Amino acid sequence: MPKILIVGGGYAGFYTAFKLEKYLGKNEAEVTMVDPLPYLTYQPFLPEVVAGSIEARHVVTSHRRHLKSTNVVTGKVTNIDHKKKTATIEVPGLKPYKQKYDHVVVTAGAVSRTFPIPGVADEAIGLKTIEEAVEIRNRILTNLDKAANLPEGPARQRLLTFVVVGGGFAGIEVFAEMRSLVSYLLRYYPNITFEDTHFHLIEAMGRIMPEVSLETSQWVLKNLDQRGAKVHLNTQLQSATKGKIELSTGESFESDVIVWTAGVMANPFVRNTDLPLDERGRITAHPSLRVVDGENIVEGAWTAGDVSAVPDLSGGGVGGFCVPNAQHAVRQGKLMAKNLVAALRGEGIKDYYHENMGAVAGLGIGVGVFQYKKLAIKGLIAWFMHRGYHGLAMPMWERKLRVFGGWVANFVLRRDIVSIEATKNPRLAFETYASRPKK
Repeated sequence: MPKILIVGGGYAGFYTAFKLEKYLGKNEAEVTMVDPLPYLTYQPFLPEVVAGSIEARHVVTSHRRHLKSTNVVTGKVTNIDHKKKTATIEVPGLKPYKQKYDHVVVTAGAVSRTFPIPGVADEAIGLKTIEEAVEIRNRILTNLDKAANLPEGPARQRLLTFVVVGGGFAGIEVFAEMRSLVSYLLRYYPNITFEDTHFHLIEAMGRIMPEVSLETSQWVLKNLDQRGAKVHLNTQLQSATKGKIELSTGESFESDVIVWTAGVMANPFVRNTDLPLDERGRITAHPSLRVVDGENIVEGAWTAGDVSAVPDLSGGGVGGFCVPNAQHAVRQGKLMAKNLVAALRGEGIKDYYHENMGAVAGLGIGVGVFQYKKLAIKGLIAWFMHRGYHGLAMPMWERKLRVFGGWVANFVLRRDIVSIEATKNPRLAFETYASRPKK
C-alpha cells in the first residue's frame, strides 16, 4: 500500500487524516500522523479559556478518539529527506528511527514569533497552546489572592498589573477577556478596587486589529478605554527584564503577567528538511497544496496550514498568500484529503480557493465585533455571533456539545473562579509529608 505520512496534528493535519479515513477505500493507503501532542487545540477559544468561560479540556480534540484507522504517533518528526522519501521520528523512550513514505503532508503549524528584547524569553508567556492559556488564568487568579493579603505598595501594584504585547486579533481578544475576568473577580476581593487593577496593551503600529476597518478598531479602543484597559499605540517594548516593563515612550512599570501575542512564524522544524522555503521560512506551495520549487511540482510532497505559503486565489491574502488562521487551515486540510486520494487514483486535483468569511472577535462577556467587507456589527449581537460561529466550528460534535454545555452552565451557575496553580508541582504535598527511611 502507498504510505502517507502527515507531519503535525493541528487543524490541517487532523482534518487531512480525518477526511482520508472517509475517502480512502480499504487497504488503499496506509496513513500515519505524527504530532508531539495527542490532541488538536482549537486556538480561537484560548482567550475564553483564560477568562474561565470554557473548560480547558473542552477546546482540545483527541486524535485517537476520532481517528479510527490512522496510525497516530505521539512524537515529533525531526528531519525529512524527501529525495529519499524518509523521515526521522523521535518518540519518548525510543531511539530516533527512520520511516519511509510515498507521500508526505507537512502541516506542522506555527509558533510564537519573538524578538530579542531583554527579559521576554524569561518573563513572557505566549498564547498558542492550551497549557499557556491555563497558566495565564492561574497566574491572574493567584496574583489576586496574593495581592489581597498585601498592603498598598509596589509589590501589590506589580501583582495587579497585567500586560499584553501585540494588538492583533489574539492580543485584543485575550486582553479584553483578561479585563473582563478581573472585573468580575473583584466582587470576591472587597479590599481590591477597580482602580487598583491596571491593564496595558502594547502595539508597535498605529492601530489594532488590521483585519477589521479603522472605524471598527477605533470602537474597540474606545470600549477598552471605558473598561479601564489602556492601549499604547505606536509603542515598542524595550525591556521586560525581571518583570520591569520599559516602553519606547519612556513609560515604565512592573508586572507579573506578560502575555506575548505579537505574531507567529512557521515551525522552525522545516529548516531540517530539503523542501523549498520562502524568505519567511514557509514551505512554498502550489494552489493545489502540492509543494512547489519555483515552477516545478515536488512529487509526493504536500503542505497546508500556517507552515505553508499557499497562494490566495481570492485576492484577499496578505502578500498574495493565505493568512495563518483556522479558517484556511481547516478547509485546506479537507481539500488536501481529496487531492491526495485523487493523486493516488490518477484523477484531477483541485486548487484551493476560499473567500474570507469575515472576522469576528469576542471581547469579554456580552461584547464582540464582527466585520465582513464594509458591514460592521458591534456589541452584544456580535458577541453572540462570535460564540455561534466558533462553537459550531469547534471540531467534532462531542466537543461542540461540551463547549455549548459549559456556556449554559456558566450562565446559570456563573463562571468558575478556581485556580489550580499547584499543578505546576503536583508532588509537593506528598513529598512534604512522606515518610523516609532513617539514615
